[in-house]
Amino acid sequence: MSSDPRAYLIFTGTGPILVLSTYDEVTDDRLVAKLRYKGIDKFIAYAVDRAAVASRYPDSYESVSADLRGVEDIRVLDFNGHQIMANFSLHELGEPIKYGD
Repeated sequence: MSSDPRAYLIFTGTGPILVLSTYDEVTDDRLVAKLRYKGIDKFIAYAVDRAAVASRYPDSYESVSADLRGVEDIRVLDFNGHQIMANFSLHELGEPIKYGD
């Protein structure tokens, strides 16, 4: 388990979500099972710099990070696609991580 949460921008069938996760990989079977439970069977994810996320979501980042301390889980930080896309440039994102058929 990672000590600091990782941030991911995940493009799903219904739009982007910004999440924090303490799983080491966005493709971890346990994380994928949680996404599947929410109806997300395939996605394209990008790792996002934690410092960038913390600076753009200062209050919610601290709150969600605190909620994840000591557990392996995932939390949605933002599900407003317009806000997420306004907060992050596509140039800030790394290589895509594709999951699903």
